Amino acid sequence: MLKRHVWHTFPTVPLATRQRWRESTVSFFLICALFPALSGCERTEELATLEPGEKLSGGATSVAKTDSNAFSMPSTNLSSLRRMDFFVGNGFFRNPWKVASVQQNARDGLGPLFNTDTCQGCHIKDGRGHPPTDADEPAVSMLVRLSINPTAADTYQLERGGVVPEPTYGGQLQDAAIAGHRPEGRVRVEYTEIPMVFSDRSPISLRKPQMRIDSLGYGPMHPETQLSARIAPPMIGLGLLEAISEDDLRANAMQQAESSRRISGKVNMVWDDVQGKTVIGRFGWKAGQPNLNQQNSHAFAGDMGLTSRVLARDDCTKHQTACQQAMNGGTPEVRDSIVASILFYTRNLAVPMRRDVATPQTLRGKALFHQAGCATCHVPSYVTAEAAEPELSQQKIYPYTDLLLHDMGDELGDGRGEYIADGNEWRTPPLWGIGLTQQVSGHTFFLHDGRARNLMEAIIWHGGEARGSRNAVLQFDQAQREALISFLNSL
Repeated sequence: MLKRHVWHTFPTVPLATRQRWRESTVSFFLICALFPALSGCERTEELATLEPGEKLSGGATSVAKTDSNAFSMPSTNLSSLRRMDFFVGNGFFRNPWKVASVQQNARDGLGPLFNTDTCQGCHIKDGRGHPPTDADEPAVSMLVRLSINPTAADTYQLERGGVVPEPTYGGQLQDAAIAGHRPEGRVRVEYTEIPMVFSDRSPISLRKPQMRIDSLGYGPMHPETQLSARIAPPMIGLGLLEAISEDDLRANAMQQAESSRRISGKVNMVWDDVQGKTVIGRFGWKAGQPNLNQQNSHAFAGDMGLTSRVLARDDCTKHQTACQQAMNGGTPEVRDSIVASILFYTRNLAVPMRRDVATPQTLRGKALFHQAGCATCHVPSYVTAEAAEPELSQQKIYPYTDLLLHDMGDELGDGRGEYIADGNEWRTPPLWGIGLTQQVSGHTFFLHDGRARNLMEAIIWHGGEARGSRNAVLQFDQAQREALISFLNSL
């Protein structure tokens, strides 16, 4: 593992600028403490209270579960019959797909090139994936997206797919293959340590990933290939996020544009394969998918090499002739009934109730979360609109996201656009369930590529529009930092 130490006492900026950050942040908290009625200041005592129903992050769908199965439970308000449908979908989500054969069955057609043979292979226990921890560990639940810079002739591809795939390897590196075929390559990740200190001189170290692809199976990649690592996100509450109205997303963008925090999120505009038109995106690390059905169908194709009615092709390219000529498992390989079962399952994975919500430590952390401006993008609550599943409709939920794209700065940028998202922009991830990551997934790796080893590292990586909030947290003393993390762990 490569380790290089470069000490930072603050983000690398001139001393005078750092001093202005300190003064402005301290002044903000002091003024708000003395004059809470001023515009932009929220009363600490009001923030540090528990809102009625706040414990139920997913409204009536919330589940009282805190162990390793906390992310794998059905919505609490499902009827017994509907719970049976949920567990049918659970079976298709967990059980592996097989290689195509002359005796076709409902679960064959895997590959020939793929990343995993089951949905659960990336979303282990329906939780968060993780990156390799060193250069020799395989990428089990992390994908690598591939694309190249578009040209004037690529307008159609950009409109329909959001990116121009790498010509030989397609839009996603597939590091596994069935017998008789070569995997596309192997992901290698090394990390550079970047030590920093908080304003009270307490140390913290960030790790910066350096990714490369070797053992290429089909020749060299395009010299300008853009690589973007993506760990699998948690599966909880996706149907509730789908049920947030578009008006609420646009209102988030409008309120941010009108605020004085220099934060201006935007909706991604993406292609809907079924409707055949451009719509608002809300799923994926760059909000590149409009709905769960399309998200699932693209995962079938890219992750497992399976076709469906929504996406009738897998990720084989014209340079991979053996892949194109391989036997398939039917047309389409994933039957409509299976697609529907998995859609029902992914919509109804329940969000766990919060823990320790009313302790003084948690409530103090909640106030600090708001005072640092985190809630501007991690918008706490919504009431869902009419949903495809009635149990998800009209629920007061607390996902802590605006589902908008934000510039997170060069350090988190991947240089890879997706529809109208640029290389530095990412969708605000929901925070619900984040405090159960260790219990469910066995680790605490966060951010799109898993570089952050804990929640505080994830916060300190924030840049761009989130720089002000990051700098406010850098000013916190140890007791304040512990309170903030207690609040996040309660979500």
